[in-house]
Amino acid sequence: MAIASGATVANLYYNQPLLAIMAQGFHASAQTAGLIPMLTQIGYAVGILLFVPLGDLVERRRLIVTMVGATAGASALAAVSPNITWLIGTSFAIGMTAIAAQVIVPFAAHLANPQDRGRVIGFVMSGLLIGILLARTVSGFIGATLGWQAMYWLASGSMVLLAIVLAKVLPESHPPLRTTYPDLMGSLLKLVVEQPVLRQASIIGAMSFGAFSAFWSTLVFLLEHSPYHYGSEVAGLFGLVGVVGALAAPFVGKLADRSSPKLTVGLGILTTTLSFLVFWGLGHQIWGLVMGVILLDLGVQSTQISNQAGIYSLPAGIHSRLNALYIMFYFVGGAFGSFLGAYGWHHWQWDGVCILSLLMLGVAFIAFFRDRQNRQLLALPTK
Repeated sequence: MAIASGATVANLYYNQPLLAIMAQGFHASAQTAGLIPMLTQIGYAVGILLFVPLGDLVERRRLIVTMVGATAGASALAAVSPNITWLIGTSFAIGMTAIAAQVIVPFAAHLANPQDRGRVIGFVMSGLLIGILLARTVSGFIGATLGWQAMYWLASGSMVLLAIVLAKVLPESHPPLRTTYPDLMGSLLKLVVEQPVLRQASIIGAMSFGAFSAFWSTLVFLLEHSPYHYGSEVAGLFGLVGVVGALAAPFVGKLADRSSPKLTVGLGILTTTLSFLVFWGLGHQIWGLVMGVILLDLGVQSTQISNQAGIYSLPAGIHSRLNALYIMFYFVGGAFGSFLGAYGWHHWQWDGVCILSLLMLGVAFIAFFRDRQNRQLLALPTK
């Protein structure tokens, strides 16, 4: 499940180290190229809203395999893009279909023992985040050596193979819920209204991931300018640096099991904020970027694991819908962050990216501290 989560979610991030190459190839501006990751993340949010709730209604293995196959088709369409408009449209399609990981995560939480749930989520999520980070490394090298189209052909072929493997190895899972799809979708708004844990986690997650996306969507533009003058392969190498933070996920999950996800959420936001202070002050020195990337991925991963541990402490019968809503808001935040990152770079270069990211994290801090005197919004039940 960890491997499958990483492999499927990687499709959302292959484009980021390739944006400069794509912009040059289609004679487009950096701001126009910034629409590619933005529409990918919006597509992901739409796909999560439309398809992930089905995990509470239909057989999960069949749903996962179907969506992986659809991602393979969307990636093939992206590979043959004749212009940047086509590529932006197929990027939306890739995002909308690449949602299998968000069915897998609540599936894993359902299979786990309650006392081990945070650790299991952390393990699966570490695979997911490593997939995100290694996606940039792989695509950076493939783009520099074979061109960006080759990366999409490789992605398509790997998804076909993954669909075959998952059809054979995943267990069947038939949710007990018996309702119609319209009623299932109608219940989503009710969950937002009734679950304060979900609301707070969604705001914090959206702003945290927005800052994360702002950085990764603009890093390639920073590296191609003075003092670096690097290409896509170097931008991709920073994904390897971020794996250090991703490997901490199981430990964060254990800490959330033993204490409270609220503690690790706060530490995650603080660590992410520190990373952008490092980027702002030291981003034009390579060691500063390396330090910042480690802190960024550690902080965002800690926030994500802790938010989901809190959400999955709620009744198991609504886990897929809770995850759909949370991740939808999460990637709306990511799309917003990609847009703000491109906007900040276009108008104020690296300073603009860092300042706008810090403002998003300020919103996350406000959500974290609001009502903390009379609500334990993210506390797991104690034995």
